[in-house]
Amino acid sequence: MPETNIQPAAPWRQKLHRFFMGLLKGTHQYYLFHLPPRNGLLPLMFKWFFRGITIDQQHLNILKSLPPDAVVVYTIKYRSYFEYLFYHTRYREEKVPVPELGFGLRPWLVQPVSRVLRCFLAHLHWLATRRQWLDPYTSGYWRQMLLDGRAAILPLVEKHGFYRRFVKAQADPLRFLIELQRTIDRPIHIVPHLMFFSKLPESATPRLRDVIFGTEQRPGMLRRTLTLFRQPGKVFAEISQPLDLRLFLNSSAGSEESPEYQALLLRRRLLQQHNRHRQSITGPVVKSHEEFKESILSGQRLREFMTQYSDGRNQPLREVRKQADSYLDEIAAKYNPTFINFACIPVNWLLNTMYDGIVLDKEGLQRAKTMSRKGPLILIPCHKSHMDYIILSYMLYRNNMPAPHIAAGKNLSFWPMGPIFRAGGAFFIRRTFSGAAVYSRIFAEYIHKLLEDGFNIELFIEGGRSRTGKLLMPKLGFLTLLLNAFKAGASEDMIFVPIFIGYDQVVEESAYLQELTGGSKEPESLSKVLQARRFLKRRYGKIYINFHEPISLRELLETNDLELPTMNSKDQNALCRNLGWRVINAIDKVSVVTPHALVASAALNCATPRFSADELMQIVALYTDILFAQKVKLTDTLMLDPPRACAQALENYVQRKIIEAAPVDKAAPPETTQYILPPHKRLQLEYYKNNCIAHFVPAAFTAAAILEKDAFQFSAADLQERYRFLQNFFKYEFAFDLDVSEDRFMRKTIKAFIDEAMLIPHQTLPDTYQITAAGFRKLKSFARFLLTYFESYWVVLTFFKQTPRGDSNGKDRMKKIQALGKSMLRNHELVLSESLSAINYDNAISFFTTNGVRGAENSDKIESFEQTIRRFLYLIKQ
Repeated sequence: MPETNIQPAAPWRQKLHRFFMGLLKGTHQYYLFHLPPRNGLLPLMFKWFFRGITIDQQHLNILKSLPPDAVVVYTIKYRSYFEYLFYHTRYREEKVPVPELGFGLRPWLVQPVSRVLRCFLAHLHWLATRRQWLDPYTSGYWRQMLLDGRAAILPLVEKHGFYRRFVKAQADPLRFLIELQRTIDRPIHIVPHLMFFSKLPESATPRLRDVIFGTEQRPGMLRRTLTLFRQPGKVFAEISQPLDLRLFLNSSAGSEESPEYQALLLRRRLLQQHNRHRQSITGPVVKSHEEFKESILSGQRLREFMTQYSDGRNQPLREVRKQADSYLDEIAAKYNPTFINFACIPVNWLLNTMYDGIVLDKEGLQRAKTMSRKGPLILIPCHKSHMDYIILSYMLYRNNMPAPHIAAGKNLSFWPMGPIFRAGGAFFIRRTFSGAAVYSRIFAEYIHKLLEDGFNIELFIEGGRSRTGKLLMPKLGFLTLLLNAFKAGASEDMIFVPIFIGYDQVVEESAYLQELTGGSKEPESLSKVLQARRFLKRRYGKIYINFHEPISLRELLETNDLELPTMNSKDQNALCRNLGWRVINAIDKVSVVTPHALVASAALNCATPRFSADELMQIVALYTDILFAQKVKLTDTLMLDPPRACAQALENYVQRKIIEAAPVDKAAPPETTQYILPPHKRLQLEYYKNNCIAHFVPAAFTAAAILEKDAFQFSAADLQERYRFLQNFFKYEFAFDLDVSEDRFMRKTIKAFIDEAMLIPHQTLPDTYQITAAGFRKLKSFARFLLTYFESYWVVLTFFKQTPRGDSNGKDRMKKIQALGKSMLRNHELVLSESLSAINYDNAISFFTTNGVRGAENSDKIESFEQTIRRFLYLIKQ
């Protein structure tokens, strides 16, 4: 770097000056904070030393996506030569900007001896000739190095750092960067970096060894070194979202302020980002169970409630407090991060034993992780199996996120699983709060405290496991509690994350079949846990986990111009319903269609119980084309080789004796093999068909509406009324997207039918279509998705037709309906054994009773519905 030298007057001084400048190679610009990359033994040693520390490729992609002309500055929270040397070493291999400059860091021990001597000599000579210290800021060295493309690393918190900046008025690196940004057109990107030696949260009470050797969150040098040698895979680094300094300075928060105040705001912003990113991985500080209880029971809101409750019920306050204490023990988790860390070992073994792998949506998970820095996550997966909460907690923890607190039914609190689940983060909830005012209030305060402390919460919005394979309608009680907690200021934001968890095969398959056909649900117990060992002898295929785009409650309120604190109960209930349906629709949108679901759908929707593999695969191909047109998520095997994937699924069903190979001549070629679907096995396949039915509902409604017209030519406008009727008729069966109109769904489906040559547009009449010869058969393949539900509703309507209103409300109503359904199946009034579903019956009861059908007296409405159902059944079956 060029510099203007002061020439000494005396000749001997000139000679001495030339001698020193010769040693310094003509420049004084030598600084120990500059660590140029070099080869040799020492870099190789560092490379070996840091070899176990991991950085996820997704995080490195953040650096690779920075603008090529950007000035790059990395931040770390604390002054650390360890981290400086790690990033300096590792980033050379990763081909991303290498931090060569360290604000406040002078790693002289790893510099070449010649460079250290020149640095000392340059500063000494500068002081002797200029009578002042050599300053890299005033000399322009920092500016030139950064503009030359050298990356820098900057600690945000240093010992005595604030004193030096505030009292001694020494240069503040952040202020320097702000002033530099104002004078250049290139962007300055500040990229927070974090290093983790443990995923465990910070303890509320540090131990003696933490005081001596440093905590696991901020270990001392000895602890770091031992961890790298003993458990190198335990250490990992993460990169947070870069901050564009130009955008920050142009924002309303700092645009009109002085550089000094802007630097203060910038430091606060970066420290907040560091802290929130760290908490998104380790979780908040974990208090002891006793401390957590005390903070809830001694809270002002709860104390006021207990006093009022005591006075209103004329009950001693001491008894109310005792009751509250026992309720909190009944509810609360005993979250133990050490146990969670240990439990990953047996859970990993269990999953590897039972399943063929987990297909995880890592991009979706990263989006959720990023959003968790704005507020606690409300994780809402679909609920198909008891494995759901085990798998989700495990996958979050394995991917550097804290295991959530999980809302579990009180039926799971039995010994010994109850204490194990509590240690893993489960808290227990009763099925109903009816008549339990104190319990209800304690539960609400518990949720408020979890959110206030920053814990993520996992809940199942369906209320329980789906026995049918499709999503159940949302239960809104827990959402109401969350909205009330947000309204009371429990958190700045609340991030709802809809999650799909799907299986090739669920372990509870036989239990679900028993319950659907009228059997009672067996309570969870130790004996059932012991019996579960038999599941370890089989393989259940793959698990699929997808994350929908997180929904920020604050952004949702702002977008719709709503203010929750001033909202009345009616509007808040409407918001809760809207949010519940949004979540259900979001889960449907990210659900994955598996080969098992497609084969089950095709087998059940075949016109005859006997079919060939070719016939089955033709229907599968038709369904796959429609899914591709809708851009539905498919498994990787379906994307790569659909025929092979479905052939393997068919073979799996044959091996499990759900689908049977029909007896044939041994000399016949394999492609002529015929298959039979036994009637008593249809319900088993219905579960897997329902895993993907949500994606076929628009096609099924459109196909049924076209068939109901009973003409080979129709206009789209002719279908709207029938499509709308079907959507209302099955509103208790399927979730519908609130943001998309029925007409849009229908027209999108018509376009897909045209692409499949099922329909052709009329040559002259606009918005008019004709059914092709092959299209009529294909339309029935879609309409048959509704046949099960039409038959189930037909059974319930027949019951109401035969039963006076006073006799149709008893507790044994469901048993009577089930008996009627079996009788109608025997008499061939029904054709599908899977229509004998208690859950379908229950939904049908809800629909008919809310539409004025409560008994034989409502004959006019019964006749109207009867004619409609008969017509659809006839058109679909024929």
